[in-house]
Parts: sequence; C-alpha cells; structure tokens
Amino acid sequence: MSDDNSECKELEKRLRDHGLRPTLQRMALGKILFGGNNKHVTAESLYSDAKAMDIDVSLATVYNALHNFTSKGLLKEICIGPARSYFDTNIENHHHFYYEKSGQLEDIESADVRLGQLPKVPSNLEILSVEVIIRIDG
Repeated sequence: MSDDNSECKELEKRLRDHGLRPTLQRMALGKILFGGNNKHVTAESLYSDAKAMDIDVSLATVYNALHNFTSKGLLKEICIGPARSYFDTNIENHHHFYYEKSGQLEDIESADVRLGQLPKVPSNLEILSVEVIIRIDG
C-alpha cells in the first residue's frame, strides 16, 4: 500500500469520523490543509493553492469546505477583522502574532502568554476559551 493511498484512507476516515462526507472536493482540499505541518490559510490562499495543483474547485466551494471543516472541529477560524478570517489546522489552545504589513499569522504557545486575571463571567456561564492575537508591525 502506498503512502499516498494510506494518507487518502486516513483523511477519508477523519472526515467521516467528524460527520462529513468525503467528497472529491473535500478530499482534495483536505490533502492541502492536513498534509504536512500546521498552517494558516484564507479561503483565497487555499483556492490559489488548489488551482496551482490543477484542482477543479470554485471559490464558493472552498468557502463552504472551510466552514464545514470548522463547524465539525477540524479547523479553528481566527477572525482578524470584519472581512478577514484565517483558518488554522492547529486546533489546540494557542495564541497568534498577526503581522499587519504582510498579513501573516504565526502561532504562539499558550504557555508563552501569561494573563493576570480574566473578568468575572456572568452567572450560569463559563469561559470556553481565551484567544490572544498580538498585532505587530511587519
């Protein structure tokens, strides 16, 4: 069995385990997203990567796949502004540097950020997560 075939079966199982049908488009985009190291992508950058690999997919399909992957817990959406979201393959708790000039996002380990105190949460509610985005010049 080849490594590529094994990776395909693994990705197919991962999608099914998260309640997603492994369509051709999801499989193709999943190979880009989940093959190799963790990455931060925008819909546009993933679309460009797919086109460069001769994957026949529309930008709307890319958006739909990213939102499906996110809603099922395979990706984390990082909102930088009202019209700018990144999708992170690292779904563990961590923080980010955002480089304003280049638009790059870089992971920061949770242990590297120390928060003194969080505000009191309204009664009957609990904090689900804390995500810090440090905007830097660069």
